[in-house]
Amino acid sequence: MAHRLFRLAFWGLIAALACAGFGYWSATRMPVFREARVALPDWPVGAAPVTAALIGDVHIGDAVTNAERFERIAGAVAARRPDLVVLAGDFIAGHERADAEAAPGLLPGLRRLRAPLGVVAVPGNHDHWTNVAAVRRVLGQAGVTVLANRAVRRGPLALGGVDDLATRHADVARTLAAMRRVGGAAVLVSHSPDVAPALVRGLVLAGHTHCGQVILPLFGAPVDVAHPRYRCGMVREGARTVIVTAGTGTSVLPIRFGAPPDVWLVRVGP
Repeated sequence: MAHRLFRLAFWGLIAALACAGFGYWSATRMPVFREARVALPDWPVGAAPVTAALIGDVHIGDAVTNAERFERIAGAVAARRPDLVVLAGDFIAGHERADAEAAPGLLPGLRRLRAPLGVVAVPGNHDHWTNVAAVRRVLGQAGVTVLANRAVRRGPLALGGVDDLATRHADVARTLAAMRRVGGAAVLVSHSPDVAPALVRGLVLAGHTHCGQVILPLFGAPVDVAHPRYRCGMVREGARTVIVTAGTGTSVLPIRFGAPPDVWLVRVGP
């Protein structure tokens, strides 16, 4: 009996180690590039389509993402020559102010990201929990425009960025008003997809969910950090389309199952 229990424990340990190893490999692999085409209402007459690259949840400083990995990912994005790059928050891993010491490691990758319509970003909850000022400083050094409850016109797009919802920094009404003032086809960027219902017409680009990060067979995602409807991928709701990236980093555990890291290339037009 004791021998049988020992064998069961041994093979259970082997199985656990194999699962952990696969989960870590899945988390550290290069992201999957997903593509979508979205027809936007209110597209300016005669304007050419725009391809936006959506990157989320870098979480630099954890066991998955260091400066070298993020630079490789940024290089792969830049090689696809998007017209616009959108960064959907959570640049930093962890919850403590000291975790923001990893922020300068973002610079080599951020400097690889160049696009005709620029690079824009919104803060995430981990950025606020650690040191959002340090994150903003690094983004500014790389020439990234931070949109926190404001909007800019980029080509045919009225591009609005909402500050983080989870830490109560979001002002969606102010952002939407700013988008109306600049004019163009509406693209709302937010770390959390839960702001989506506020945009009646247009495109919402978000992250935060990691697409569940760990999807268990027969059970699904043990934890949802946003409405399950917006857990992952593209959701079409009448005149509104929502795209949620799985992101490139991880949170809490450095593993992924059934939710590989990804980057979206979204082609928007009339």
